[in-house]
Parts: sequence; C-alpha cells; structure tokens
Amino acid sequence: METITTAPQPMAAKPFTVRPLSPALGAEIMGVDLRDPIDEALKQKFLDTWHQYLVILLRGQTLDEDAQVRFAEMFGPPAPVTSGRSFSVKHPAVMLISNIREDGKPIGALPDGEMHFHTDQCHQPVPAKATVLYAIEIPREGGNTLFSNAYTAYETLPEDIQQRLAGRRAFNAYDQDTTTRSASYDDARASAWHPAVRTHPATGRRALYVNRLMTREIEGLPRDESDAILQKLFDHQEQPKLVYEHVWRPGDIVMWDNRCTLHYAVHDYGDEKRVLHRTTVVGGKPN
Repeated sequence: METITTAPQPMAAKPFTVRPLSPALGAEIMGVDLRDPIDEALKQKFLDTWHQYLVILLRGQTLDEDAQVRFAEMFGPPAPVTSGRSFSVKHPAVMLISNIREDGKPIGALPDGEMHFHTDQCHQPVPAKATVLYAIEIPREGGNTLFSNAYTAYETLPEDIQQRLAGRRAFNAYDQDTTTRSASYDDARASAWHPAVRTHPATGRRALYVNRLMTREIEGLPRDESDAILQKLFDHQEQPKLVYEHVWRPGDIVMWDNRCTLHYAVHDYGDEKRVLHRTTVVGGKPN
C-alpha cells in the first residue's frame, strides 16, 4: 500500500492577551512564543493589534534570525539592508545594531550616539512600512527607545497649522555618518520629498510625517516660515504626553509602524554593550 505523507500544518496558537503600554501608544502581546507556528487567524490578530496600538512588544522571546524574519514576513516582505554593509550571510534583511567595536571599527550598522526623533527611511523614495528590533544584549541601565504617536501629533495641531500644511510636501535628507541634525545636507547620501501629512493606507488616519533628524523644509513656504513651522512641529510631536518610553530587556522584540510613529534612541549607557538585530518591512510611497 502506498503511503502518502503531507507537510505538517500550522497549529492554531493560543489566544494572546494585550496590555496597553501607555496612554499614548504601544501594547504588549502576551502568551505567544514566536518560535511556534502561527495560523492565519492569529496573524490577523497581530495585524489588528499593531494597527490599533502602532507599536507592539513581545517579551521573553528566544529567536534566531530565521524566526525574526518569519515574524517580519507576517507584515510584508523584509527589505534588504540599505547601509551598504552585509551582516548576515543567510538573511540580507537582518541588520546588526551595536556599539561594540573590534579593531577600532564598529561591528554594527548605525553610528554611536543618540539619534533625534525620526522615521526610518523617510529619506528614501519608498520608506519602510515597519521596523522590527530584537534585543540580544542590553545595558544594565539606559539605552531606552522613545516612540511618538504621529496620528495624535497631527490631530492635536492648531487648525491654522493643519491648513498651512495641507497638500504640501516636506524634504527629508540624511547623512548616515551622523546621528544629529546637520547644518547642511548638500552631500546627503539620500533625500526624498514626501507629504508633510500622510494618510495611512490601512487605517485611513492622517499622521504628521516630519521629524527633527531628517526633515529640512516645507514645500512652497519662505525659508524663515518653513523653519519656524518645523520647529513648532518638532516640539509638538515630541511632547511627553504623545510618547511611550520603552525600557529594553534581553529577549524583547518590538515592532513599530513607520507610517504613524517616530522613535528616538537614547544613548546614556556609556560603554556598556548593546546588541540588537533589526529587520525592516518593505513599504509603499507615502500619500
């Protein structure tokens, strides 16, 4: 008798619990081990929770690169690393983020130091949809990441500023050798114009899409007025009431929506080791 074998099917994972992380944004998902198979119903619950809370956290995970990439793939195709360096032979989408140096050279992709509030890849023509960050080694204290709600930032703007931004684009540029706002971006490695206020393709909500690190000017405004409005926008979107501050633990995996959040990595941990793996998800052109 012929024996017919079939590939194992994903098992339905247990329902998870959602715990909001702050009044501003963010939720912890509890009761899920990302090494286990995830069925379509649970995948949709992940997506719904992400769209509602903008940032999702799972703690206590033990992931290899395969598992991290599988998690990212639930939300779209992983994007290859754009820094020009390769960190994984197996997965071109996995980036190493670390302050460790070997032979005087950083082993990670990003430079040392703090990075002002920003949105990943807004200096690219097609920015990332999502970013996934998995913590491997974390300082005993410090090294937190702050997340800001760009929906609320837009919705709480004075009406006159909303009208001033209507239909206008913002110019974003970034020099990957610096972590702070540069006086000149003439030699920036990449730059792009995007709507100053973008509409989220899944939720239909509008989000303020400028940031202190990379946004240089508002289209169609005199430079003095553009600078003044941008400063007001930066200060507005960084208000503590709009922010969730994440205190990392080893085994944390955090995913945020670049279409409606900003984030800021705090460097206050001296020379203590900090090692994380990052994966981004391919996005679409902002509208």
